[in-house]
Amino acid sequence: MKSELHVPSDLIFVNIVEAWLLGCLKIHLGESVDWSAQSSRLRLALVEAYTNAVRHAHKDQPNLPILLRLELKERKLLLEIWDYGQGFDMSAYFPPDPSEKKEGGYGWLIMNRLMDKVEYRLQINGANCLKLEATLPKD
Repeated sequence: MKSELHVPSDLIFVNIVEAWLLGCLKIHLGESVDWSAQSSRLRLALVEAYTNAVRHAHKDQPNLPILLRLELKERKLLLEIWDYGQGFDMSAYFPPDPSEKKEGGYGWLIMNRLMDKVEYRLQINGANCLKLEATLPKD
């Protein structure tokens, strides 16, 4: 199963983004997944990725769209979040020290803890791609 969603760079669309992801997955996987356990994990990872694209990649360009691509092969989920901003230099990222009580900077850590694989590719044909992968366990 494959699905795409083009959505504006505006946080008011975050509920639509969440509903799209979970709706597509529930249609194809039905009750074979413990949604009470998996939906929170998937929603948090997706919301973190989408809000980062809106707040950071498209900060000064809210008219740019964000492209979400979903692919499901059996129980393996691949989610891509494409933006058209400057991109983020991952070599400049250092995880925050929780003892410093710093706001921000936790998104990458959160996504990596929630998903099986997280990958970021900078400037592919003028766009940046964040890939999130996870295998959904059987109920």
